[in-house]
Amino acid sequence: MLPTDSYSQQHQRSLADPAEFWRMQAARIPWYRIPDQILTTDADGLTRWYADGELNTCYAAVDYHVAHGRASQPALIYDSPVTGQVRTYTYLELRDEVAKLAGLLRGLGVEKGTTVVIYMPMVPEAVFAMLACARLGAIHSVVFGGFAPPELAVRIDDVRPHVLLSASCGIEFATVVPYKPLLDAALALATHQPAHCVVLQRPQCHAELHTHRDHDWATLLANAQPAEPVLLMATDPLYILYTSGTTGKPKGIVRDNGGHAVAMAYSMEAVYSVKPGDVFWAASDLGWAVGHSYIVYAPLIHGCTTVLFEGKPVRTPDAGTFWRIIDQYKVNVFFTAPTAFRAIRKEDSEASLRHQYDLSSLRALFVAGERCDPPTLNWLQEALNVPVVDHWWQTESGWAMVANQLGIEPMPVKAGSATKPVCGYDLQILDDDGRQLGPNQEGYVCLKLPLPPSCLPTLWNDTPRFKESYLSRFPGYYLTGDGGYVDDDGYVFIMGRVDDVINVAGHRLSTGEMEEVVGSHPAVAECAVVGIACNLRGQRPVGLVVLKDGQTIDPTQLERELITRIREHIGAVASFRNAVVVKRLPKTRSGKILRKTIRQLADGESVVIPPTIDDPAIMDEISTVLASHQIGIRFDS
Repeated sequence: MLPTDSYSQQHQRSLADPAEFWRMQAARIPWYRIPDQILTTDADGLTRWYADGELNTCYAAVDYHVAHGRASQPALIYDSPVTGQVRTYTYLELRDEVAKLAGLLRGLGVEKGTTVVIYMPMVPEAVFAMLACARLGAIHSVVFGGFAPPELAVRIDDVRPHVLLSASCGIEFATVVPYKPLLDAALALATHQPAHCVVLQRPQCHAELHTHRDHDWATLLANAQPAEPVLLMATDPLYILYTSGTTGKPKGIVRDNGGHAVAMAYSMEAVYSVKPGDVFWAASDLGWAVGHSYIVYAPLIHGCTTVLFEGKPVRTPDAGTFWRIIDQYKVNVFFTAPTAFRAIRKEDSEASLRHQYDLSSLRALFVAGERCDPPTLNWLQEALNVPVVDHWWQTESGWAMVANQLGIEPMPVKAGSATKPVCGYDLQILDDDGRQLGPNQEGYVCLKLPLPPSCLPTLWNDTPRFKESYLSRFPGYYLTGDGGYVDDDGYVFIMGRVDDVINVAGHRLSTGEMEEVVGSHPAVAECAVVGIACNLRGQRPVGLVVLKDGQTIDPTQLERELITRIREHIGAVASFRNAVVVKRLPKTRSGKILRKTIRQLADGESVVIPPTIDDPAIMDEISTVLASHQIGIRFDS
């Protein structure tokens, strides 16, 4: 249970003596061996939590509850409007499904330390796969099913999986998307070849299994023997999850077992104010950090019922689908991205569909993944009459870094703020020289080391890149990559990325990676991709393209071809829809493209022309082109 003192007291205690604070929180977990070494550093000088503790995350999430009175409680509810299916698994049924799948994997040679890639849609078997890997001590890497073959291939080559788990198809709205051709194309691109691919056949599409490498999921499962959880060290990796970086190569975020389990259990009570037995729903995808943390691990470790939803908030079948699910399963706490509600609001601006359902079970709504704009926040507050909590975190942290901690001390909402730093996080705003800034001064959002449990200890097989990307700019601090400020009341305002990663509907995507794809077109001499404000998705990418001399390609045709290339290499998730042909790009005298200035122009912000620009007249040209494409502009010279 949480102490009864205030947020300020608990937060201060977590910073003054982090080892003791997190020793107390570790009591939430059913350890095989309770750790004595709470906070240590490894041979690389990096933070490690609970180094001598022993546990198994799957046991903590499933078997423990079966043995302690929750065997008949629903653990997982699968609701799929796109297929018309609903399935419920009790904790006992979930344990049996996971143990059997773990036996299947063990039969293919998977053991502690083996890597497994999971490329699947939002189906219960994907959850079973994650937990089965955790049961064996295998390291899973879930790849979002919306990613195109090149994205999957990059991850396969980095993870080097022994087994790849997939399905015959996913479903987007009413469209069946065959996965096996995408998987085969990715493997054709990849250098590393997994020993086995196991494919779940769905009724909507049958996948052809041609090679000795491919196996039918159901056939192997029928002959598998259940596997028991294995003993793991707290510092053993649980999973690898890739996030976009400032270059084309994604970063493999490593999550360990012990610190992750403790933070998941703590966050359910302290941040979300959820009790064991409550129904918790995170409407995300298993391929993202939210899906890992708050569809699978945190709710199950805490003994809750979790909802797995296959579909979209609108057109599956209507804009009332979210309300229907809250009513049907008596959801107590709901968590999704603001983008989902902007889509619902667009379809049902008066929230009239909300009144067709009984939402009395709902105690709180949490939004994250992007800034919740004030109109959407106000609309939700009026429609639901429950706390609407915007909070902020990253794939790297795995849980909330800034939040209104409802389980400790609910605070008044300020539109645009994610509220205050969560216990364990020493958040500071720094200037270019690493000096701490005062209230209302915007700078780099940084976290003073050590980071609390669950935060990445390093990158997969790339500790030098981890140090360079996150720890080198400001020694003693973790650089989040976001800019922002803290107001006089201690409320944190996150203003956006300071690198070239943009946030499209809660998905972090690299504009640098998009530039590589756009720049590979034979007609393109150079390009810049920037993220501009979007009322629906938060941000969306826009490409500015300079053609090679002598090229006469029609701009509309070029735009179509570039859109296709982005979809093929990155996926529809990028929402790349605009490529604007310009004569030249604004640059500094040293040749650096002024992407921030382009974004400000596109967003209609006031822009002061940088003194380092090579040719100020280019700004007028860019402004004219953007305006001709109905992208609003305003700037001051």
